[in-house]
Amino acid sequence: MSKAFFYCFLGIYLTVFPVTYVGADELNSLTVRPKVVLALGGGGTRGAAHIGVLRVLKEQGIQVDAIVGTSMGALVGGLYCAGMNLDDIEQIFYHGKLAHAFDTVPIPVRLVLIPVLCIPRLFGYHPYDGLYRGNKFANYLTNLAPPDKRHIEDFQPVFWAIATNLVDGEPFAIKKGCVGRAIQASSAIPQLRKPVEIDGALLVDGGIVENLPIEHALKMNCDYIIAVDVDEKLDPVPLNTFRAIGSVAARVLNIGLSRIDSYQSKLSTTATIIHPDICGISLLSLDKNDAKRAVIAGEKAARQAIPTIKQQLAELSHQKNDQKIEQSL
Repeated sequence: MSKAFFYCFLGIYLTVFPVTYVGADELNSLTVRPKVVLALGGGGTRGAAHIGVLRVLKEQGIQVDAIVGTSMGALVGGLYCAGMNLDDIEQIFYHGKLAHAFDTVPIPVRLVLIPVLCIPRLFGYHPYDGLYRGNKFANYLTNLAPPDKRHIEDFQPVFWAIATNLVDGEPFAIKKGCVGRAIQASSAIPQLRKPVEIDGALLVDGGIVENLPIEHALKMNCDYIIAVDVDEKLDPVPLNTFRAIGSVAARVLNIGLSRIDSYQSKLSTTATIIHPDICGISLLSLDKNDAKRAVIAGEKAARQAIPTIKQQLAELSHQKNDQKIEQSL
């Protein structure tokens, strides 16, 4: 049935029959909004761009029903869903407490202490592999959340944190429990942080298998996905780039993340990908100017995407309302 014919028929029906199954008030109640899920990717300091994206979506009145985040995406998304103000989340990137909570002891000092840290193993104590446990980081994040919103199952919007399960090599969605521990698991960089044990799974950074969590956004029964990719674009670079110490490892990491993100991006035909320009910002940058640049880049990229997002949401809304009216006749 074409839309023109349907509405013509509906108009005649409502005119001829004073008592109808679909009255004016009931028609108004049939207005249906598409369910929107925000997928926030991992990317270390670059993840500050998520704050800018969330700020623009809120300013534009685009309601987000659920957020699924990986690593830094889990940190920003988790604190936001817990009810923390975006301005306050932004500030934790600037004053250094977040970085200090993540690396409680400088990495060089940890490396020097490795022989000492291995002594307990001589006496039968075998902790999970990694330099840091991450408990201080988890407690810091938990205490940032309001006292009544520290467990994921109490969040609104709905929130999932994505980690990698070392046991089976699959992505693992953390849907309940302490928010700080969930973020700790989702951002536990292998070798640097010890794995986190939750519900029989042994979890590390989700970026290994699902850095841009579109796969799990689809599992949240959504109508529309807005995904935020905060990895560097994999553009060709000069050969001399790789003469710098650490340049090869950084490039290999970017290649891996780019391929993972590319696969995720192809899983949904109803997803809009926002890709802020965070080129040049390192994953573990401690420079607050890098964090500020990431926030601004997120705002800019989101504003550019707003017309497309609004148009697609309007089209989905019309489709859902047409279906609802037809079902009510």
